[in-house]
Amino acid sequence: MLRTALLITGIMLLAIPALPQSCALCYTQAAASGSRFIHSLRDGILVLIFPPMFMSVAITWLAYRKRNDFRDDDETGPEQLEIERDDLE
Repeated sequence: MLRTALLITGIMLLAIPALPQSCALCYTQAAASGSRFIHSLRDGILVLIFPPMFMSVAITWLAYRKRNDFRDDDETGPEQLEIERDDLE
């Protein structure tokens, strides 16, 4: 468990330098454009971010809600199977 946490922390720390990377052409076009283009760009970013986020939340919520639907309620562990096998003989 500790090893996994350290691995995830290491990956996250190594990914931090990759965050500020962006296309130079995109940056210069956005900087040289007017306020209408910047507003449209912000709206486009929101359109690309929120639907996948809501779908991920919905799938997680459904999986959490349905987590026990397929669980067997009877005890069919190895010990219970041996007892039933002995009863049959």
